[in-house]
Amino acid sequence: MEVRLQKVIAASGLASRRKAEEWIAQGRVTINGKIVRELGTRIDPERDHVKVDGRHLKAVEPYAYLLLNKPKGIVSTLNDPEGRPTIEHLLHGVTLRMFPVGRLDFDTEGLMLLTNHGELAQALLHPRYHVAKVYLAKVKGVLTDDEIDQLAQGVNLEDGMTAPATVKKVRKAKENSWLEVTIYEGRKHQVKRMFEAVGHPVLKLKRIRFGPLALGDLLPGEFRYLTDREANTLRGIFQYKQEQEAAGIPPRPIRPQKPVRQAPTGQSARSGERSVRSGGQPTRFPGKPAHPSREPARRPRRPTDSARRPPRRIRRTA
Repeated sequence: MEVRLQKVIAASGLASRRKAEEWIAQGRVTINGKIVRELGTRIDPERDHVKVDGRHLKAVEPYAYLLLNKPKGIVSTLNDPEGRPTIEHLLHGVTLRMFPVGRLDFDTEGLMLLTNHGELAQALLHPRYHVAKVYLAKVKGVLTDDEIDQLAQGVNLEDGMTAPATVKKVRKAKENSWLEVTIYEGRKHQVKRMFEAVGHPVLKLKRIRFGPLALGDLLPGEFRYLTDREANTLRGIFQYKQEQEAAGIPPRPIRPQKPVRQAPTGQSARSGERSVRSGGQPTRFPGKPAHPSREPARRPRRPTDSARRPPRRIRRTA
């Protein structure tokens, strides 16, 4: 089966697809000994020999998925030109080359997904898939019901109207409010700009869910690999959305799923494409119960009148 050259380079973990396209244009890639500069070139990985700078590509790495709780003051990229600390400094012991699916602001904390599955990452970020992102926001002042309705219906920003969102009150302090916000877009600083548009600047922001994944009790700076169940859910959603799109069915939003229970730490989580190791919260499959069906315990049968009646005494005659 033939695939695009830049996709094969990216799948090997050597570079991102965009970087691979730059290398092809620079003439650093050869196929069967011939330099190739055309980006649309297709190859058969099993027959063609690909080299970058004269070196053969490594074997394709297994797909892996990692969930990170990004702290504040960390750049959500693998490198930073300004020399600030990045999420790469938190990935101790991770040998596979993984990249973040989307970004969080420097002063925003919470859930980030990292993977080496490029197609899945692009699908989760594409607007047509409407992947839900849930944030816990602390804002200045107390929002009125009208302001919450305005956020839910969409507010007019400098780059256009926002899509409908879900806003719920969590708790109220003396001068500030905590709210849970669910959005289905990925604009830059979107949540902050939405609250500023209604006159309530964001003081603290934390992402707690991304699609079917939940942050759970993961501490800031910690990470874990997805469980088999979580990884299969992501892949299943991606495949289902592709099938819907091919059939011409409008995509529905990928709403967040509540976690079911905590899996034992260190439990093995290997699958056909491997999610390596796990130990986090598996999420519920859409349309599938959290636990297998169990028959309710039967109540003991109530004794009948004959069972409760004392035995009759038999009179003996001489």
